[in-house]
Amino acid sequence: MTCTRCEGLMVSEHLVDLHESFHPMWLRGYRCVSCGNIVDSLIQRHRMVQRSHLRPVAPPPPVKAALFDLIKLTA
Repeated sequence: MTCTRCEGLMVSEHLVDLHESFHPMWLRGYRCVSCGNIVDSLIQRHRMVQRSHLRPVAPPPPVKAALFDLIKLTA
């Protein structure tokens, strides 16, 4: 497995949840040996939720075409 930040080697590691915000106190995750990036199931879930709320930005519709259609309908 490679790191998403630096493409370094990720190793399996047991992580401790000191704040006890997630039921199991011990989590299994991955840590990059180069940059220290940590990934576990909770981090992956949060990233997936953030990505699902992002929408591609579409250019605004042309205003002149809408006005032209309105004038054409009223004539």
